[in-house]
Amino acid sequence: MKRILLIEDEAHFAAFMEPELKHEGFSVTVARDGRSGLELALGEAWDLVLLDLMLPEMDGADVCREILKYKKTPIIMITARDSVSDRVSGLDSGADDYIPKPFAIEELLARIRVVFRRQGESADPGSLLAGGNLTLERESRIVKKAGTVIALTKREFALLEALLKNVNRVMSRETLLNTVWGYEAVVDANVVDVYIRYLRNKIDEPGSPSVIEAVRGIGYVMRR
Repeated sequence: MKRILLIEDEAHFAAFMEPELKHEGFSVTVARDGRSGLELALGEAWDLVLLDLMLPEMDGADVCREILKYKKTPIIMITARDSVSDRVSGLDSGADDYIPKPFAIEELLARIRVVFRRQGESADPGSLLAGGNLTLERESRIVKKAGTVIALTKREFALLEALLKNVNRVMSRETLLNTVWGYEAVVDANVVDVYIRYLRNKIDEPGSPSVIEAVRGIGYVMRR
């Protein structure tokens, strides 16, 4: 039975959603504010998080970002706000999908099926990447340094993943920018240098050469 965490502060809406989802065969737990929802999301294993954007205690977009620092749990954002900027904000925070209220339960169930189908298609038995004393588990989004878990942001994780997938292969700033931020990102290539610095601060051993080597005029390479 798939487990769904519903983080929703509107009692009447949660009261409507919970039995509908249970009727479809899901196990459902409800959290009524952002902070308790985040604690539940990080403290237990979930197949899906349904997350309201406007929450007391902690904003839904912040909850989404914090979850994805440590887990790869799929997230569908649910909110009464439906402007383009709101949808962009929800998706930029890492949500897999965004559905505005009010909606038919059939539409939500269809979106849930799509998310689960994507998860099945993206499952990769060879999801463990390693280099030096680092290991990166792509499915669980866990990075360990000498066996100790280290916390990375979504961008830092994606940058490290790109480098570990291309160990000993020099990657240009443009390639890293397109891989991590996307071809349509309106950001300068220098942002790569900034995030490399963030990443080095977390993964390098103090006093030792960085495992991410700068190649002057080109970009970076991860050395084993």
